[in-house]
Amino acid sequence: RAQMDAMLERLHAAAAGGDPVAVRDVAVIELLYASALRVSELTGLGVRDLDLAARTVRVLGKGAKEREVPFGAPAARAIDDYLARARPALATEASGDALLLGSRGGRLGTRTVYELVARELGELPGTGPAGPHALRHTAATHLLDGGADLRIVQELLGHASLATTQ
Repeated sequence: RAQMDAMLERLHAAAAGGDPVAVRDVAVIELLYASALRVSELTGLGVRDLDLAARTVRVLGKGAKEREVPFGAPAARAIDDYLARARPALATEASGDALLLGSRGGRLGTRTVYELVARELGELPGTGPAGPHALRHTAATHLLDGGADLRIVQELLGHASLATTQ
């Protein structure tokens, strides 16, 4: 938890200046951690997939299975900030409905997310493999440690098998 907090503090400090990419990066990490999404699910999101009032996102997961995933207040604030300050600055005619945009206005790519997470986790002592999947595992572990039911975590992660979640 302390490592996640340190990473998020660093990202929020970088975004305070209003750089659109830094603001987007906060939204990426907050949403990945809050919702335990796969990178492909995150980068595939459209603005229309968000329900900010309900704090949920509609995700197309493996096997083209759709699920609705909740996220908390910190992620909601980061997404609100991104939609207000960063997405309009990054958007081009080619952006379409893509929620998360790259620096040239296209849909954010999985490689960029991998590089972001590796860079951020690489700066933290005692972290294991530095990829987006590490955030997915961290989120699931924190939910279970907090008393969440294993079947609920299975559903959140979009796992077909309970054994995969365990």
